Parts: sequence; structure tokens; C-alpha cells
Amino acid sequence: MSGSFDILIVGIGGQGTILASNILGEACLIEGRRVKGAETHGMAQRGGSVESHIRVDGLFGPLISPGRADLLISFDLLEALRYSHYLKTGGKMVVNRHLVLPTSVFTQNLVAPTEDEIIAALKKHVLCLLDADKMAEEAGSPLSQNVVMLGAASQSMPLKPESLLEAVRLLVPKKTLEINVKAFEMGREFGGTC
Repeated sequence: MSGSFDILIVGIGGQGTILASNILGEACLIEGRRVKGAETHGMAQRGGSVESHIRVDGLFGPLISPGRADLLISFDLLEALRYSHYLKTGGKMVVNRHLVLPTSVFTQNLVAPTEDEIIAALKKHVLCLLDADKMAEEAGSPLSQNVVMLGAASQSMPLKPESLLEAVRLLVPKKTLEINVKAFEMGREFGGTC
């Protein structure tokens, strides 16, 4: 056992998973905590899957083994389902109620699971489901949905909300600072209800 708190962030290219993982890493540095991280984003530019592993206070390697994640943050329903096996028993999922079907569903006439079927499968875990896209719009920009997600997940992390907000302030573009702070706070308030 490494004694780490393991967070897996998953999504689709362009949703801001890399920025979200950088914010978590920066928050760890602000608090003087050890952090290990790794990302995979091969075909992300074409709408492919993106995953970021963040190990807070980890002593060993940066990758989280299946069945070991304490927290899964997913920017898409299908990605949450795809990576749900990474959660440990009792782990929590914070999932955006957003669904992008892969192109193969259409080009190969595949039958895709419905939103309700995916949510039913995810409910075997501790699940916090939110509409981060709508909340980001309310905050001022649809591009802030990744920060909404971090705010909602912050209720389940061993990091101080002040450190996370400071990391947001340091890493988001300055012209979007007010929007992203509002997005984080809206997400954090919602996360308190899950």
C-alpha cells in the first residue's frame, strides 16, 4: 500500500481533463504534498478517450491500478462506464451527465447503451451525477465545465478547497478567472449534496 489518495480523471479530447489534472497537481504543490501523475491522450484530438492519473501523497509509480482509485471524475457518461473498473470498493464517482457516442456506433451500426442504462450500471458505485455543462453555462462559459467538475469532486478529496481555488487562479487564462472561480464554487456547492 502506498497510502496515497488516487484520483482518475477521464473524458474525451477537448473537455479539459489535462487542465483539471494540472489544477489538482498544483493544489498538491501548494499544500506541500507529494503528487504523482500520468496522462494518456493518444487520439484525444479526434475525440478519443483521455485519462489522467493523480496520486496524492503517493510514494510509488504514477499509474493507478484497476480496483484502486478512491475517486473517479468523469466528464462523460460513457467514459465513466468504460473506466468504472478502476474504482475500489466504496470509491466514489463524480460524473457529468453528458454523453458522446463514438463514431463507430454510427459507422458500424452498433447498438449503444442509453443514458438510463449507463446510469443504472454506474449506480453500483457511490455516484454523484451532475449537469456540469449547464452549470458551466450559468457560470459564464461552457469551457469551464472541467472546473465545475473539480468543484463537485472537491468535497471528496483530501485537498483544501482554498488550495484548489488558488490552483485554479494560477492555471486558468486570466481573462476567464472570474468565470472559473464561479464555476468551482457552483460545483463545490452541488458536490455537498451528493
